[in-house]
Amino acid sequence: MKLSAAALAWSLAGCAGLAQAWAQAPVTTERAAASVERGRALLLQRQDTGCVLCHQIPGLPAGGALGPSLHGLAERSTLSQARLHIADARRFNPQTIMPAYLSTEGLHNVAVGLQGQTVLTPQALEDILSYLFQPTVRTPVIAP
Repeated sequence: MKLSAAALAWSLAGCAGLAQAWAQAPVTTERAAASVERGRALLLQRQDTGCVLCHQIPGLPAGGALGPSLHGLAERSTLSQARLHIADARRFNPQTIMPAYLSTEGLHNVAVGLQGQTVLTPQALEDILSYLFQPTVRTPVIAP
């Protein structure tokens, strides 16, 4: 099996749990390339991901103001930093209210049918990142 660049980066960054989640994701022959369109659809899913409930996201209808705006994310964060933050923001802030999208560690009171399942798949996370880091979504710098 061929390792993806994301899996290799996670392994090298010492994020064994995330690399393990990626490695355990169902694989048919080869993982699909990240998709901006799938990422956009995931960001809009209020029930499944909830991203637009808390964040203002470029190119999407008005979102919430509970979390930081994602406008200009590519200018203030690297792809790797954003990947780790979305996967499990508790690594950066144990008190965060942001869901752990690619981790089940330390979760309590999970519905029986959902125990052991992550909110996102590794593929879905890559799709979301492809939307957030596409050049057309970046906030333009406007000179005064």
